[in-house]
Amino acid sequence: MRLLLRRRILLPIIAFFSVVGPAFITANVDNDAPGIATYSVAGAHFGYSLLWLLWPTLVILIVVQEMCARMGVATGKGLADLIRESFGVRVTFALMMALLVTNLANTAGEFAGLAEGARIFGLRPLLSVPLGAFIVWLLVVRGTYNTIERIFLAACLVYLAYPISGILARPHWGSVVGQAFTPSLQPNFSTLVMAVGIVGTTIAPWMQFYLQAAIVEKGVRASSYRLARWDVLIGGIFAIIVVFSITIACAATMYSSHREITTAGQAAQALRPLAGRYASTLFAVGLLNAALFAACILPLSTAYTVCEGIGWERGLDQRFRDAPQFYLLYTGLIVLGAGIVLMPRVRLLKIMLFSQVMNGLLLPVILILMLVLVSRRSLMGGLASSRPYAIFCWVLTGLLVVLDLFLLVTTVLPSLG
Repeated sequence: MRLLLRRRILLPIIAFFSVVGPAFITANVDNDAPGIATYSVAGAHFGYSLLWLLWPTLVILIVVQEMCARMGVATGKGLADLIRESFGVRVTFALMMALLVTNLANTAGEFAGLAEGARIFGLRPLLSVPLGAFIVWLLVVRGTYNTIERIFLAACLVYLAYPISGILARPHWGSVVGQAFTPSLQPNFSTLVMAVGIVGTTIAPWMQFYLQAAIVEKGVRASSYRLARWDVLIGGIFAIIVVFSITIACAATMYSSHREITTAGQAAQALRPLAGRYASTLFAVGLLNAALFAACILPLSTAYTVCEGIGWERGLDQRFRDAPQFYLLYTGLIVLGAGIVLMPRVRLLKIMLFSQVMNGLLLPVILILMLVLVSRRSLMGGLASSRPYAIFCWVLTGLLVVLDLFLLVTTVLPSLG
């Protein structure tokens, strides 16, 4: 009887850990250097007043990732594969090229974040950037999928530095809870733009391709769909807890002292006199980990996407001689991304803004293609979206697209001028 009880308890746990990973990793790696900067500025400039937005943000993240997970387990194919088969080579090629350019700019932005985080610990970019590039290259080229996934999951746990940093900042918990559950929005342009930025930062085009490719390579089947949903749910909640912690850490210190910041590195340095050395160090460790993590995932996502779209061999369990295009793409993006950051007089801000423009233009297209695919019963079988859920997803996607385009028109495009 006792043995039977143990099996009933242990077998579901073992089954869950055999599936967990792709969605958890994807949700948390989106808390990258630019994302951390957004949440830091939100807390420093607006206090706790925008915390309530994290609830709709969580819903959007879970809905979009659930669609990708469902397509992956139902079809056993990556998103780029499905787009090519359903919409043709021309559409796929145009998307692949746009993603290639966009993710190169995004990768450069992550290496810039790595340089900023390392500078806090006294490391110069000429040392930190090449070293970081070599580490992420070696990890993927020499590792297997299972090994790399475990390392990525361990990197996700480093994000726990932010909840600890948030607690060390000693926020006023009554105000935190009150404003987290009380929707309010000041009727001014800057508050509106920041609110849209918080929600819009949650979803990036590369995430959908990486998540589905990882589910396929991990071998998650339709029979494990329920467990894959738990992966999506837990990953989303963990990622939002990190966002919540970053925001309250900066709100509890910089907002109350009227100290303005523009980057995550400035936030880490500003925490030292306001919240203590440990809070500042943990915040900087989180930034360094996030930048290094994203600098690994973004080129990997791009290599998956392009190789899927064109039909080349790909996958972390493939060796270089079996999938040369996959590894050459990954290597090239890392070398170019790191090299851009080290170029003298490079206008990195312009490059990052350009990547945001491309993200903003690509996201509506990718989400619409996903919604069409996930509703096709001929493709999805019994896992196709029901009509009510499909309508809900279309409405939510429409809202996300409007917010995304608003942010693009009001802040990013004017900054490029």
